[in-house]
Amino acid sequence: MNRPSLAGELLAEFLGTAVLLAFGCGVCAMVALFGSGAPGEIVHGGWTNITIGWALGVTMGVWVAGRVSGAHLNPAVTLALALFRAFPWKKLLPYWLAQTSGAFAGAAVVFFNYRPAFAKADPLLERTAGVFTTFPAFPGLPAAGLADQVLGTALLLLLVFAVTDPRNQPPGANLTPLVIGLIVLAIGCSFGSLHGYAINPARDFGPRLFVAMAGFRHNGLTDGTGVWWVPVTGPLVGGVLGAWVYEKAIRRFLPVRPGNPE
Repeated sequence: MNRPSLAGELLAEFLGTAVLLAFGCGVCAMVALFGSGAPGEIVHGGWTNITIGWALGVTMGVWVAGRVSGAHLNPAVTLALALFRAFPWKKLLPYWLAQTSGAFAGAAVVFFNYRPAFAKADPLLERTAGVFTTFPAFPGLPAAGLADQVLGTALLLLLVFAVTDPRNQPPGANLTPLVIGLIVLAIGCSFGSLHGYAINPARDFGPRLFVAMAGFRHNGLTDGTGVWWVPVTGPLVGGVLGAWVYEKAIRRFLPVRPGNPE
């Protein structure tokens, strides 16, 4: 099999991230735009649906891109791999751009699919930017959201490094995407509310760019609140921290398997 070119890897990252966001933002749209609880109206779930939808979105995105690009789908993952797994630094910025562009595209697909529902539920686009991007539960405490993003992404990278490490106990066959989806599900269930568990700068910033361009009023980027930097900075810091903990606390004690220099 021919090795994929950089262009092929970037296309895989773009499509994998777009799939992730299509399912993730899609489930948020289902919950936010439908089912107010009026008599006779179907209620389309709540936080449980959201965490499951995002987890499945990650799973499907990893299955789409895994064999071509490694399915980073997240700048925090790419940075950690460059620091600890010899991922080429020259590919870092191109991967970040592909991931952010894919997230932008996935959000755009969801918006145009649900445009009639947005027109009915929020015709002035004043209240529904949270379908696409994250906001702090306590706007006056940005440090709480930042710590939450650092912690959530540290757990993500600690566990991703564990389940993809050939020295450890990696999942058999083609189960790795499912296991990574379960990791995201666990983080969403346990650490999802302080800042929406973006745990991925591209997942948050790409859709935030889209909602700002689409005219959403409260978007965290152009509305003066300045909250956009928390789910960008926090995951980058947390990802490096989680990967470093795995390397120093676990991997250095694992034996190298015969025939596998990794």
